[in-house]
Amino acid sequence: MNRRDFLIKTALAASIPAAMSASGQSFPALASAGHTTAVARQPGQLSWLDGHEPAAKTGHTWGHPWPTGQLKAGQSLRLLNSSGERVPVQTWPTAYWPDGSIKWTGHAVPANIALGEQFKLEKGNGPAPRAPVKVRQTATAISVDNGIFTCVVNKQGKHIVERLERNKKIIAQHARLVGLRQDKPVNEPESPARVESFESSIERISVEQEGPVRAVLKLEGKHRTTSGREWLPFSLRLYIYAGGESLQISHTFIYDGDDQQDFIKGLGLQFDVIQHDEFYNRHVRFVGEQGGLWGESPQGITGLRRDPGKAVRDAQVAGIATPPLKEWDERVSSRLHWVPVWNDYTLSQLTANGFGIKKRTKPGHAWIDADQGRRSNGVAFLGGVSGGILFGMRDFWQLHPVQIDIRNAGADVAQATLWFWSPEAEAMDVRFYHDGLGQETYEQQLDALNITYEDYEPGFGSAYGVARTTNMSLFVLAATPSREQTIAMADTIATPPRIIAAPADYLAAGVFGGLWSLPDRTSPEKRAIEERLDWQIEFYHRQVDQRHWYGFWNYGDVMHAYDEDRHVWRYDIGGYAWDNSELSPDLWLWYSFLRTGDANTFRLAENMTRHNRDVDMYHAGRFKGLGTRHNVQHWGCSAKQLRISTAAYRRFHYYITADERTGDVLNEVIHADRALATLDATRKVAAPSPIPGKAKIGVGTDWGSAAANWLTAWERTGSDEYKHYLEKSMRVIGEHPLGFFAGGFGYDADTKTLHPFPVEKPSISHLSSVFGLIEVCTELNQLLDVPEFKAAWLRYGRLYNASREEQRAELGAEFNNNLVVAHSRLTAYVAQQEGDNALAKRAWTEFSREWGGNRKIAFDEIKGPDVLNPIDEAAWVSTNDAAQWGLAAIQNLALVPEAL
Repeated sequence: MNRRDFLIKTALAASIPAAMSASGQSFPALASAGHTTAVARQPGQLSWLDGHEPAAKTGHTWGHPWPTGQLKAGQSLRLLNSSGERVPVQTWPTAYWPDGSIKWTGHAVPANIALGEQFKLEKGNGPAPRAPVKVRQTATAISVDNGIFTCVVNKQGKHIVERLERNKKIIAQHARLVGLRQDKPVNEPESPARVESFESSIERISVEQEGPVRAVLKLEGKHRTTSGREWLPFSLRLYIYAGGESLQISHTFIYDGDDQQDFIKGLGLQFDVIQHDEFYNRHVRFVGEQGGLWGESPQGITGLRRDPGKAVRDAQVAGIATPPLKEWDERVSSRLHWVPVWNDYTLSQLTANGFGIKKRTKPGHAWIDADQGRRSNGVAFLGGVSGGILFGMRDFWQLHPVQIDIRNAGADVAQATLWFWSPEAEAMDVRFYHDGLGQETYEQQLDALNITYEDYEPGFGSAYGVARTTNMSLFVLAATPSREQTIAMADTIATPPRIIAAPADYLAAGVFGGLWSLPDRTSPEKRAIEERLDWQIEFYHRQVDQRHWYGFWNYGDVMHAYDEDRHVWRYDIGGYAWDNSELSPDLWLWYSFLRTGDANTFRLAENMTRHNRDVDMYHAGRFKGLGTRHNVQHWGCSAKQLRISTAAYRRFHYYITADERTGDVLNEVIHADRALATLDATRKVAAPSPIPGKAKIGVGTDWGSAAANWLTAWERTGSDEYKHYLEKSMRVIGEHPLGFFAGGFGYDADTKTLHPFPVEKPSISHLSSVFGLIEVCTELNQLLDVPEFKAAWLRYGRLYNASREEQRAELGAEFNNNLVVAHSRLTAYVAQQEGDNALAKRAWTEFSREWGGNRKIAFDEIKGPDVLNPIDEAAWVSTNDAAQWGLAAIQNLALVPEAL
């Protein structure tokens, strides 16, 4: 069976072993308000992730896959809307097949273009935008004009945006990053903290794209304190789409402070808004949740003792210009100077479940509570009937503590600040959470590991080098938007609409190894496994909200293991807390999305990627390029490893969304293997490298992670340099008498060369394959012809779950084959490659070991007083098992359906 026949066949066939059908298991549907309705995605058609076209069309970017040889470099593509009309589209390659043909493309479509529910990308020439984006550079600045507004950016200085103009009028200016640093975590009366401010300082700027549909500017720099210290490196991208009203911003900073004295008290984006209108024709608005809107004027003329007239009141409430003063009731117009002007406003969201709005007339006078709500959308408007800025932040309440400040709304120049760390919250504290408990030696640390599962080592629980990304939008408006328009724009900011391909098209393209099939519920057996796959996704979707897995550093990750006695995930127990990609939940979620196109699944996967790519790995400092194993704090574990930072987990997001920040991280880890020369992840439990001057590289999690990094760099660039790294190391593994059973090799990190250790008895770890090695080797065997490597991999796959007799006969040794269910998909791969029906049946027997049994594939509803909040409990679920069972189910269905 050739590759294409295999993909076509597995796209149409899926089931589970007959042994499972006797269980009669069915899984309860978890209906919830957040659960998305299935969208019918047609092969050959693009569609919106949520199934409907957004009301606010701000310009959109996505990635698209192509089968080998179908699209050549330089070939043009065009986009057809649901009516078959050609619409403008910008295209660029993001990955290549080995033959040089295009594997993935990135695309951008202009703002205010109607695409419909289903639309199509095909070869051919398309039209240019009516008003293409134009980028102009001078010695000191770059200006971008998209036909609606102009954005001017200085090449140096503190302002990331010098000014935003519309209709030749300045609407906003002097956008800058701002913050507050505190030298103590708490400002106490007996020991007051010193606070100093800081702001952005641009060091370099580059134009990454200059139209015609989309322009992208990348700014890099640091924050400078009032005392002149430079810290917190940042990178920031500005996105401008043809015909749009919004400037989209992606901001990433790296924490590089001293965690004992550098406590961030505030971090945000601040800009000035030019005010042209009368006080009563200016407007301030805050968006709440579920379409809720708080909107007032700095000088309100409703509710007064005297009535200015219904037309006047209606106009102010609607946000349109009021009738001329001479048409007002004179009893009001003659007394306007007695009506207070409210200059300052604040919306603060310090937790995921509550925000408050307050206002005051001016500094020196009391704040007045205006209203409260549960979850703010994080979007506000400042301006008037002749123009203003609607601005907001993605995942606002989810990334608490956050805040929006508006100041001087009654002045000629007002200020707005979007705080992604609220100054009203406690200062950011990234210190390690305990004092070490006396764990000074490796022996003590390993003994402690046996009780809390925490791998502690002094000095290793540092946040130095972790990062966080915030996405924001500024709409440059010519008038106060209507209430309905405000909500529509707010929705696109809070939850950006996504364009995706049909699952059948991802599959047919052969990307990511083609290790999945489309869902099939045509038999009770197939339905049972599909229902459990759906059940797991929805269960985690609900757990995120019920367990409040939110917060600036936490949002996107999930917990590792459960405590049935307390009815909580083990958030405070060593290595059982935050999962940090342990056993590949990222892969499970992304493969689940590829086969279903489900919106909830996509957002779980995307949020996890956005978190893990920034927070769970180091971007600066001694651990740069490495990730951190699971812990109470995301940076807390002393096991700093390639298996967490690997591109294997992030490349899905980059290719499907064309997200440049994720692309940056993929670049960061290309040479992350160099860290192996300075830090041995197995230093506490294994002997050092027996080869003098050479580091150690494990053949599983280490080499598999490095190979994923090189593979991604190779397909993104087409450079033979990375292909050479892969082929050279694959040959060394393949030529070794023990192959993957060698366990590890000596490693020259400068030349990327593996050096065999003296041949000893086989060495194996149950973790070697479950951090992306199975998926990466599948792709390597698909893309590269290294027969000895493939033979070694097939041998490993056949023997890992084999009987001890088979292992002893082949290797002269036997070993415990833990994670049998997880490795059943490796057995299935070998069976499919070799056409071995007996091995295919064995794969399903291995998989079925975990099915049913004493586990209740359902949930219990737990309420007070046993828990603080009502929750759904499935105490048997661990993220390790959920991820690996899900991957095994998906891949076995694709690889060996003929054995069912």
